[in-house]
Amino acid sequence: MKYQYNLPCNIAQTLNIIGDKWTLLILCQIFKGNNTFNSLLENLEGISTNLLSKRLKSLEKDDLIKAVLYQAHPPRYRYELTESGMDLEDIIYSIILWGEKHLKKCYKEMVHSSCNHKIELHYYCPHCKKTIDKKELLVKDPE
Repeated sequence: MKYQYNLPCNIAQTLNIIGDKWTLLILCQIFKGNNTFNSLLENLEGISTNLLSKRLKSLEKDDLIKAVLYQAHPPRYRYELTESGMDLEDIIYSIILWGEKHLKKCYKEMVHSSCNHKIELHYYCPHCKKTIDKKELLVKDPE
């Protein structure tokens, strides 16, 4: 059984779902379209078949992906992101941006596809209909 944080904290509880080794890398590959067991195995150098299978089952149980049968005999599945899984895209992009800024060796950079220049992360308030500064963010208990 995997380690679970027992803290009343969004970060801790989210890490209980996506914090295992390989989990975010598997999700990242599915975002890229590598969504079959074999394509995941090929693109995640070093992961064992048993661990990949275990992580996929866990991601399915946590409703981040769903397995869709694409071949009946033998049964083969394609993995699709659920709405909840798709919502992790911003986390993955944020990690890429953090890596650009802080890793000694940058492996990927994120750019605007139209102009090929680096992008920045911003926060938007749909109520005020404006972009807000990080200094204006407040993490609070729900009402």
